[in-house]
Amino acid sequence: MKGFLLVRDKPSVYEVARHAGVSTATVSRVLAGHERVLPVTRDKVLSAVAELGYVPSGAARDLAARRTGVLGLCFPDLGSSDLGSSDLGSPDLDQDEGDAAYWYDEVIRGMERAARRSGYAVLIAASRHRDDSGLVLSIAGRCDGLVVLARTAPLAMIEHVATRIPVVLLAAGQGPADDGGTADGGSDGGTAGGGRPDRAIDSLSVANETGAYQVTSHLTDVHGYRDVCFIAGPPDSPDSARRLDGFRRATASVDQIVVHYGDFTIAGGRRAAERIIAAGRVPRALVCANDQSAIGAMAALEQAGLSVPGDVAVTGFDGIQLGRHLRPGLTTVVQPMAALGDTAVAMLSERIGGAELPPRAVELPVRLELRGSCGCPQ
Repeated sequence: MKGFLLVRDKPSVYEVARHAGVSTATVSRVLAGHERVLPVTRDKVLSAVAELGYVPSGAARDLAARRTGVLGLCFPDLGSSDLGSSDLGSPDLDQDEGDAAYWYDEVIRGMERAARRSGYAVLIAASRHRDDSGLVLSIAGRCDGLVVLARTAPLAMIEHVATRIPVVLLAAGQGPADDGGTADGGSDGGTAGGGRPDRAIDSLSVANETGAYQVTSHLTDVHGYRDVCFIAGPPDSPDSARRLDGFRRATASVDQIVVHYGDFTIAGGRRAAERIIAAGRVPRALVCANDQSAIGAMAALEQAGLSVPGDVAVTGFDGIQLGRHLRPGLTTVVQPMAALGDTAVAMLSERIGGAELPPRAVELPVRLELRGSCGCPQ
């Protein structure tokens, strides 16, 4: 057990190095996200950073004035491949990487437009790996405020950053749970950031449960489908968990509901649908946790000789542009992706301007868009 530490209000990189028992060069490599650092060394450095309250500085004069004119956005790596326009009719379903770009692109556009109106630039950084504390710390030292997408870094690290600059946690369910895990949502009694006055983390999400409830109810009540299956995203995704809650609420009267987990990619949706088909019991409708999963599922059904929606109805969630170009068009829940970025900037600007506010959990509305894949007229 380490004793109490008496350090300056703004500890230096030298103190971090001393506390971790490494060189300042090693500290710099860890914070820069270099992969050629032993995991045990990386953990020691990050532990020292958290214990000492160290945040890498940008330009000293700007940091001292707490004004850099920059807002930061951190999210998991998009990958290097995207589907080109020639892939719209027949996507390359082996490309897992880059699928998230459909969603991120709209959020980034909304954030950049709002930031420009408010006189800010936006610094965008994609993490190389899960729980990238070094990335978040590095960006935090260059910004007046930070937007962090869920599952980018551990919650403890985000709370640490929030003691220095305002933070908005994006797509994190009901707000971060104060359990030392990653910043991926959970219930905390309605107070984001665990109720710590010095760690006011705002959370921003969309009405995931309501949207999933609406689209599932449409399938069961309007079309009369009773055999409905859910293709979820990753088990640790707060968005997927809320959408599964909505699906379960809409199918409460169904004797048995089946859930298959994917990974929010087109290829993952295809693999999930192939498992369903191989099991020999194909449901009448597939509710997918996002549009990419639905697109992959539709391709797998078509390859198996099953028609959409004649044999199996399929729905998605998000409202990416690709869904409207499919035949049949994808019925989906449209979330206001650009408005997420816009709202995040507004929330940061209020705190940067000195507003004394309690931690906030903001949920934006969604809307159901009916197309041909559920059985509605195209």
